[in-house]
Amino acid sequence: MSAMRQSVLIVSILVALDQLTKVLVKTSMMLGESHPLVGSIINLTFVENPGMAFGISWGDGKLILTLLTIAIAAVLVWYLRQLSSAHWAPRLAVTLILAGACGNLIDRALYGVLFNDGALFYGKVVDFIQVDIPDVTWFGDLHTHFPVFNIADSCVTVGVILLLLTGNKLPSTSDERAAA
Repeated sequence: MSAMRQSVLIVSILVALDQLTKVLVKTSMMLGESHPLVGSIINLTFVENPGMAFGISWGDGKLILTLLTIAIAAVLVWYLRQLSSAHWAPRLAVTLILAGACGNLIDRALYGVLFNDGALFYGKVVDFIQVDIPDVTWFGDLHTHFPVFNIADSCVTVGVILLLLTGNKLPSTSDERAAA
């Protein structure tokens, strides 16, 4: 199987798993509802994020954020094609980042319309994995848990970490010119 086909398969599986879990949470739980999964350490907690990662919001920039995510996904697809003969680790890293971008893009682009609570491109991202941390005060705010996240967020995080750890496996520009 070609490297690009492998990436498409991985993205498809991860986006399907991400969307399945989000739809299950959104249709079976009330906003703010929480259930312990692993003692009091990991909870299934339904929240919706109208902005970016960790609830960062751009005010009225929701449409810009959604369109930017589409552009980023397109660039990631192009970059994956460039990495077709590269080491598997950076290819997997970019594949994971693409899967996460696509998973959250579906929420932003379609969930407002599908769930009748916003316009096209104005949906909220469904988050549901809550991890307890020791209480910490950060910039004057008390935090009792890590920000609630989802499978797509996990894909992006793991992909970025993997890319940082294996960036030395990326082909150099001279390698790319020689292959062209």
